[in-house]
Amino acid sequence: MTIQILQDFRGQRVEVIHPPGEERADLVEHLRRIGCAVEVSWPVPRDWPMADIVLLAMDPEERAAILALFEPRSSSRPMLVALVGADDPFALQLVLESGAMAVIEKPVRPFSLLTNLAIARTVWLEREAARKTIAKLERKLGGMQKIQRAKSILMAFQGISEEDAYQSIRRQAMAKRVPIEDMALVIINASEHLNYRPKDA
Repeated sequence: MTIQILQDFRGQRVEVIHPPGEERADLVEHLRRIGCAVEVSWPVPRDWPMADIVLLAMDPEERAAILALFEPRSSSRPMLVALVGADDPFALQLVLESGAMAVIEKPVRPFSLLTNLAIARTVWLEREAARKTIAKLERKLGGMQKIQRAKSILMAFQGISEEDAYQSIRRQAMAKRVPIEDMALVIINASEHLNYRPKDA
């Protein structure tokens, strides 16, 4: 199991946002032993780095920069792990606001680091899968709504049945080699642009 966890992290791009010093050097060494490709930065950058995982030190002196990093919230930001000092009330508040997948207390111990990274990655991957599923369902629902609206337009303008309206949209989509949702949108836009009125209006 431990070997599989190590393989999961091999080659992962990790950004350590932490003040220079012995603690950061030890953390970077631990991560490289795991097999991660590690970059370091400080002070806190204005934007999220191009990384798979970010380990961020919740430093009170960087409070404004840390808060700015979380706004606006991005659905595509990397997996975040918070690094906190013992008994730091500021860090607790910031961790709750950050949406961090895990919290590791400093000084970081190798076992704690690996355990928290493994748990955080599992949770993050599950959340990302759920987010993608929701986005896919939303796109599908949006497409269905477009098709329904386009059918209603053709039914009203041409006096045809719902099935005939659907088949008309489908034939046009196939003829133009575009998705049926795109063809539906063309019909909707055309009706709005030309300000059509139903035959019996």
